[in-house]
Amino acid sequence: MVSLRFPFSFSRPPIRNPNPNPKSKASRSFSPAIAAAAAAAFGVGMSLAVSRKLSSNQPDPSGQKPWRSEAPLWASFSLTAAETSVEPRTGVAFPTVLDGSRRLLGIGLRKKNLFGLKSIDVYAFGVYADEGDVKKLSEKYGSISASELKDNKEFFADILDQDLRVTVRLQMVYGRLSIQSVRNAFEESVGSRLQKFSGSKNEELLKRFTSLFKDEQKLPRGSTIDLSREEGHTLRTKIDGKEVGSIQSKLLCRSVLDLYIGEDSFDKAARENVVRGLASLVQS
Repeated sequence: MVSLRFPFSFSRPPIRNPNPNPKSKASRSFSPAIAAAAAAAFGVGMSLAVSRKLSSNQPDPSGQKPWRSEAPLWASFSLTAAETSVEPRTGVAFPTVLDGSRRLLGIGLRKKNLFGLKSIDVYAFGVYADEGDVKKLSEKYGSISASELKDNKEFFADILDQDLRVTVRLQMVYGRLSIQSVRNAFEESVGSRLQKFSGSKNEELLKRFTSLFKDEQKLPRGSTIDLSREEGHTLRTKIDGKEVGSIQSKLLCRSVLDLYIGEDSFDKAARENVVRGLASLVQS
């Protein structure tokens, strides 16, 4: 839960600063560069490992190593819809269950460094998978230990390729992203995956996906984008809970999910938690 504090002053008149900060003008002129860097982080940039907390937002101690759990992220929850897991660096909360049966497996944070001077939190993301769908892989992988599955390329190929329901929720942290910036970033990141998996640019398919993000849509801080693989290898896209379009394409589904759970994913620590959670579901 986010706490909003409003400073009030009833008895004292406002105090004017006789010596305005000479850096304020420079800070304002710096904003466009920050916004550009934040937009770029959708497709390229640095990732930070994240942890989860059930308590209110608390800052990480300086220098603390990323949290790594030996149990899946959802294992300590009773999994009621009201429960959330919090990304500690930003205070962004994710429900531990989505759409009734999709379990939260890992949380990541997309972060961008600007010229080595300023670090920007662009968005946090949570990866969910349908428990029943993942358990369908038990017959094939149920006898393999979680530690072995972590490095099992065939297992992850099946996660990316099989008709399993998976959702990646992006929640905006940086509040100055334009839809045009999001389109451009997805053109780069998803486009590179389409090329990787098919050997061609698939420009028409890519345009169908990026055209779902229209100019009239806004993405203030707290906005969400849900990218969900539904039955029949259909990628469903929602912005703030409203569906903006669906595209049936196994290639597109795999390309989008690979950004977050593939070998070259945005956040390595988040991927490790997802792997551990998937393995636990298969063996449960």
